[in-house]
Parts: sequence; C-alpha cells; structure tokens
Amino acid sequence: MSIPLDLLVNKERNSYEMTCVAIKNAEKITKIGEELELVEQGDKVVSASLAQVLTDSIQYERNEEE
Repeated sequence: MSIPLDLLVNKERNSYEMTCVAIKNAEKITKIGEELELVEQGDKVVSASLAQVLTDSIQYERNEEE
C-alpha cells in the first residue's frame, strides 16, 4: 500500500494531528504483531498507518487537555 498523496494534499485537517495519529497507530500495529503481515505484502508499517488515517479507515477523537 502506498501513501495516497492526493488525499494528503486535499485533506483539510491538521497535518500535525494526522501525523500524530498515524504514529500512534503504527505503534499499535507493531505491538499487536500485524507488521509481519504488512512486510509480507511489501508494505511498511508507517506508510500503511498513514494510509489508514488518510482514507478514514481508523477513527480518532481529539482530546483537548486544559
């Protein structure tokens, strides 16, 4: 899976926020052991994670700490 650059350019959300979500998701993928499946398919964990965020395959909420 490659990073869908057209979605990256067209997103109206905060790029920093999406990057943080992708990093947390990549950590989760690695912890639960799904990275082996991705590697076998020729994908990289961070690329797959970012693609999931950009295509709205994962949902996240913004936690505002005061």
